[in-house]
Amino acid sequence: MTDILPVEADGTLERLAAAALWADADDAALVVRRLADPPGERAWTALATPDRDGAVFTSIGADGAGHIDLIAVDPAARGRGIGRALVSAAEEWMRAHGAAEARFAGNPPCYAWPGIDVRYTPAACLAESLGYEQYRVAWNMTADLPARYDEAEHEADLTRLAAAGVTVAAAPAHGDPAGERAQVAGFVREQWNDKWAWEAEQATGLHYAFRDGAARDGEILGFAAWGARPLWFGPMGTAEAARGLGVGRVLLRRCLDEQAAAGQTSAQIGWVGPLRFYSRAVGARAERVFWLYRRALG
Repeated sequence: MTDILPVEADGTLERLAAAALWADADDAALVVRRLADPPGERAWTALATPDRDGAVFTSIGADGAGHIDLIAVDPAARGRGIGRALVSAAEEWMRAHGAAEARFAGNPPCYAWPGIDVRYTPAACLAESLGYEQYRVAWNMTADLPARYDEAEHEADLTRLAAAGVTVAAAPAHGDPAGERAQVAGFVREQWNDKWAWEAEQATGLHYAFRDGAARDGEILGFAAWGARPLWFGPMGTAEAARGLGVGRVLLRRCLDEQAAAGQTSAQIGWVGPLRFYSRAVGARAERVFWLYRRALG
């Protein structure tokens, strides 16, 4: 096998990803662009064969573990050991950056998938053949768009929020002069973590709820975002003081309506925890399953 070398994440890699990742062909190019524009402090690289018939994105997580974020081999070049060579090169890069563990797992907040989609069976077989062990299962839900929900329930939620003095709004796009998006991201950082805050800052759409009388720089109660991971919904959260009002349902539906208006016919709800909430709120169904793998780097 010829050398695997660092490369620019350009249109060639986008086309390779679209050809190799049949279950994600529609957004593969967007995922490549997302991985190539992570948080500024992240150590990462893209490695490829000289002919660009195979490529891997790899990075270091906040805990120091190495991640294989995306691996793609041209269908016409499979069976030549390219996948194994790419993983080996990625592991060598991880060791050089101090990683003691390698993972086939998403590296939030900038990731492609939670792990290996079980439908990409050759990738799971490759990981296991190289000594990686499955340590977690994650799943996505799918919501058809336009979203299906009970209009009467939605109107009741809006009435309840209005009675409680709560308003919902969309944060302006990046670079808004009032810093509204930054204020929402600050709320997310304080209530949850830096990773979700980064996703809120990067999201295509960001909706939030706030208490009337405090203005938009006052008491924020909840948020929902979409597009930080291209075309997917999430993350979202409601402050404990506002739970039970229907804030989450309203913000979720606003995001999905916006995704539908952007031309999407379905939305992936990534890395789902509360299955019942999304199923009841918008008729979402559990659909994509991911296996997360790891192994120690000797």
